[in-house]
Amino acid sequence: MNFKNIHLGKLIQERVEELAIDSIRICKFLKSTEKEIKEMYQSKSLDSEILLRWCKLLEYDFFRVYSQHLILYAPCVALENNTKAKKSSLPIFRKNIYTKEVIDFILEQISSNKMTRMEVTEKYKIPKTTLYKWISKYKN
Repeated sequence: MNFKNIHLGKLIQERVEELAIDSIRICKFLKSTEKEIKEMYQSKSLDSEILLRWCKLLEYDFFRVYSQHLILYAPCVALENNTKAKKSSLPIFRKNIYTKEVIDFILEQISSNKMTRMEVTEKYKIPKTTLYKWISKYKN
C-alpha cells in the first residue's frame, strides 16, 4: 500500500472486485448511475459524503488511508510548545498512534534497504526506542 500517493477510486474499485459486488447494488446504494460509478473509480479523491457511503457499502474505512498518510508524512507539531497556536474547540489527536500497516511499511523500508534506521527516525519522526521495539517484536 502506497500511503504517499493515494488514488481513492482505484482502492474502491479494488475492494468492489474483492467483494464481487454487483454494479446494480452499488448504483442503488449510492443513488448513482453506472457512468458516475465509473467516474468515481477514475477519481483520485471523492467528496467525504460519497466516501462515507462507500465505506458503509464496502465495509472498509477508506478515511483511515488518509490518516495513515498524515501519520507518515505530516509534520509533527507539538501544540503545547507552539506559542502561536490558538486554542481550538476541535479535538486534538495524538500523532504517535501507529497501526500494524504503518509498522509493516516502516519495517519493510528497513528490511529492503530502501531506508536506514536513522533515515526512518528522521523522516517519520519515530522515536529510536519505538523503532527498535518494533524491530525486536516484529522481526521475521
